[in-house]
Amino acid sequence: MGAPVRLGVLISGGGRTLQNFLDLSEAGRLKAVVVKVVSSRTDAFGLERARRRGVPAVTVSPKDYKDTESFSEAITRQLQREGVELVAMAGFLSLYRIPDVYLGRVLNIHPALLPAFGGAGCYGDRVHRAVLAAGCKVSGCTVHFADDEYDNGPIIVQRTVPVREDDDAHSLAARIFEEEKKAYPEAINLFAEGRLRIEGRRVRILPARKG
Repeated sequence: MGAPVRLGVLISGGGRTLQNFLDLSEAGRLKAVVVKVVSSRTDAFGLERARRRGVPAVTVSPKDYKDTESFSEAITRQLQREGVELVAMAGFLSLYRIPDVYLGRVLNIHPALLPAFGGAGCYGDRVHRAVLAAGCKVSGCTVHFADDEYDNGPIIVQRTVPVREDDDAHSLAARIFEEEKKAYPEAINLFAEGRLRIEGRRVRILPARKG
């Protein structure tokens, strides 16, 4: 097996998904190693999670830049300092305009079954409340290649959960997060194995190599 993929993680909050990556990587179940964490907020607890594991972690706040382009360029510089090969957005609430060097190398996860219940402003409990209000019988999570639009880009992995009669946004979110903890590492491992091929709006998952 080749060297693990050098993973950069973009966060804005508590960093539960980051923690999952760190734990799985340490256990040898993620074919990637987190080498850089970039937060859009100085108070994000995910920064502390990174530092506890000795992972370089910095804040790049959109408030400190004149526009999305300069903000995105600052993020890219931070990622490239550590030789990041794959970028994972993990609750990152700002728009990151993807440079050529990272085209096809930025993943995002969304707590619903895209293309439904996505887009600007549709995050966190807002998503789950919208799902419940619509009377959906299933929900879930989606890992996709990111592009320059919120919650857009070709879908890699989706996992579903039933919506229960007594669900509220909190209970539904908790059940979906358990699936996120499986779906995101699955997508990263597929990338690391060279098994993802983007064909327009579709992602073809190639068979595992024999031997």
